[in-house]
Amino acid sequence: MSDPWILLPFWYPIIAVLVILMAGSTIRLYKGPTPADRAVAVDTVNTLTVASLILFGVAFREIIFIDVAIVYSLLSFVATLFIAKYLGGEL
Repeated sequence: MSDPWILLPFWYPIIAVLVILMAGSTIRLYKGPTPADRAVAVDTVNTLTVASLILFGVAFREIIFIDVAIVYSLLSFVATLFIAKYLGGEL
């Protein structure tokens, strides 16, 4: 098994792309003209967070990151459902 720190420079461009995408979604979160735009931005940030956790799990060969990503995505999905119901006036 190789040392995961050797492969770390390979992950730098991927991490940079995810950070740029999260920054763009965060800007949309603050500037969004409607609450629906903000809800989509929050969901996008959550999806990118799950992607980051999975990439960390692959990069460091640790299964705990994948487990955390699964739980985080489930909680994110439930939160998105509540936001959608709230915005739809059903709550």
